[in-house]
This record gives sequence, structure tokens and C-alpha cells, in this order.
Amino acid sequence: MAFITLGSALVVAAGKNLVRSIFMFFVTLFGLAGLYVLALADFVAVTQIVIYVGGILVLILFAFMLSGKEALDKVEVQKNKFISLSNAPAFFLAGLFAVIMLNVIFKAHVDQLPWVIESVKAGNTMPIDGTGINKIGVNLMTRYLLPFEVISILLMVALVGAAHLSRREGANQV
Repeated sequence: MAFITLGSALVVAAGKNLVRSIFMFFVTLFGLAGLYVLALADFVAVTQIVIYVGGILVLILFAFMLSGKEALDKVEVQKNKFISLSNAPAFFLAGLFAVIMLNVIFKAHVDQLPWVIESVKAGNTMPIDGTGINKIGVNLMTRYLLPFEVISILLMVALVGAAHLSRREGANQV
């Protein structure tokens, strides 16, 4: 799951095609939600899907659809080289961040932290039984069904409005 998330994030960052980058961002956000599920953070995973995949990505797609062809052509025409002297500070910061993250990953022994050991000894651990995501699903489909339906109607109205705004006036006339 981490490989899919990192691979798709690299395609988003290095991709030159804007449409492919948007769809790979979709894969990245779903991969991140999968990592949250694997980390037993069910609520965060559901929130990731509902808010980021459902909201932010749709907003990005609307912005892409509403942007004019001239603006998109300017983005495609840029011929900056990926490796150049002007990108040196960005590469330096990215390398420094990678060194710090690798240092943290390899030197941190998460299972040997004092508070984790005390929690296991005291029996303050959460069993892996899948009840968290079940409770979230029941609440979303019973208690919070009306707010989700209202939001879906608002998003549908926004979609119809965006389609209407992006339509050219002279295109319908024959």
C-alpha cells in the first residue's frame, strides 16, 4: 500500500500531463486511506475518503474543467528542465527531509517505547476486531444520513452549475 501511495505521489509530482496528475492524486489519496485502515485508524480513513477524495479532489477537477484552454496550454508549454540550477534549493530541502525521515524510521523502535510497554502490561490495548469501522458505517447511514444527502444535493447543484458556466454560448447556436 505504501509503494502504491509513494509511486502515485511521485507521478503526481513529476508528471507533465495535468489530467494524469489529477487522477494519480486520486490514487494517492485512496492509498493513504488504505494505510490508515492498516494502521487501525478507521475514522481517519473514512474521513480521508469523504473529505479529501470526495471534496478536495472534486474541487480540483472543477477547477481543471473551468480553466480555459489558453491557461492549460501555457502550463503544458513550460520547458523547464527537471534538473537545473534553479531547482537546487528544492532538491537540497527534499534530500534533507529524506535523510531526516530515514533516520527517524531506522532509529525509532516503536515497539520498545516506554509508554507502549506500559500500555501493553496494563492491558490498555485495542483489540483488532473491526468494530470501529462498523460503528462509523452504521452512524453514517442512520444518524448522519440526512446531512450527507443534503451535501450530495449541494454537490450535484455545483456540478450542474459548473457545467453550465463552462459551456460556451456560441457553441449551441447552429
